[in-house]
Amino acid sequence: MIVEILRMLYYKPMQPIADIANSLRRSIPSVTKQMNDLMTKNVIVEKGYAASTGGRKAIQYMLNEELKHSIISIAIDQFYTSISLTNLKAEIISSKNNIPIDLSDRKATDAILEALNIFINSNQIDLKQVIGIGVSMPGFVDTDTGLNESYNEDSSLYNIRELIEKKFHLPTIIDNDSRCVAWAEKKFGSAQDSSHSLVINLNWGVGLGILINDDIFKGTSGYAGEFSHIPLSETLTLCSCGKRGCLEVEASISAAVRNIERDIKNGEYSIYEKLAGEYVNKIEALIEAVQIGDQVAINNIGKIGYLLGKGISTLIHILNPSKIIISGRGAEIGHILAPHIQVAINEYSIPKIAKKTTLSISSLHKKAQQIGTTALVIEKYITNIIN
Repeated sequence: MIVEILRMLYYKPMQPIADIANSLRRSIPSVTKQMNDLMTKNVIVEKGYAASTGGRKAIQYMLNEELKHSIISIAIDQFYTSISLTNLKAEIISSKNNIPIDLSDRKATDAILEALNIFINSNQIDLKQVIGIGVSMPGFVDTDTGLNESYNEDSSLYNIRELIEKKFHLPTIIDNDSRCVAWAEKKFGSAQDSSHSLVINLNWGVGLGILINDDIFKGTSGYAGEFSHIPLSETLTLCSCGKRGCLEVEASISAAVRNIERDIKNGEYSIYEKLAGEYVNKIEALIEAVQIGDQVAINNIGKIGYLLGKGISTLIHILNPSKIIISGRGAEIGHILAPHIQVAINEYSIPKIAKKTTLSISSLHKKAQQIGTTALVIEKYITNIIN
């Protein structure tokens, strides 16, 4: 029960014992016993009173703010890696974003390890206070084995978790990036009020996190959610998976970037061309172009939105979720995407089914992967804060 209490106070500080007991479906005396034990160890502390509900105000509890423990999270995408240090209040202490590391480069793992080493040294992080390292990345990631089976066994990315653990001598956990994004939405974002949600991680690719009964659904072998490889594209463009016709080749930000660059090459004017030379990350250049009102950028975002909506219609028919949440970097331009997604849903979905599903744009957007990656460590290693 102790691990559940600690997790709850990380995700939602300032809770009275009665609320904790109700959430855990345990008796108040049994929870009180565990809480007293944690207070004796100085892990949790009393922190004021809850609002009165008509009777005596209840004392609230939280993780001790004086604890110096922290979490390192490594959020990896196809072309960039971000590293963060977070405290037990879910606050980012320090971060290094948009480190250019291409996963197709055979030296990608070495670059990730070196970036982490530089981050630790430059921030003078005391590794004795770090309760664990969380890693999230695209691919067929098996959290239990720590393997990314999108890579061959002779690739260092196949077991990057073990390499990180051995080099830094810290417990390390790894999961798929889209599942981490979904968990962030569940605990801190748009899925908090929904037991059955689908979280679309719109980035270079199109990932999917499936939330059923307030938990992540992984499927038989842990690979559920490969939304981007549904064969809905009519262009038959070769996908990174080696197949043709995958949704990702037309409904991802990679597709939008590729199409904008093609339009510019064909003589159309777009501010994106200038911004791409100023930003390290092309996604950020694209988002800025859209925010400025660049018509070529907006037009291409609309195209991927429509194709994304077509794919979402398939999900609605199969899983009947209460919410579809657009998260990841793409959520930053959700106000442009949403109308196009909704048009496709209206066109391709049975109204009686579709009207039960709400389309939502995440407010976490590009922070979601980092938040969910940090939560990985909390879920697995939170008891490491107990001396």
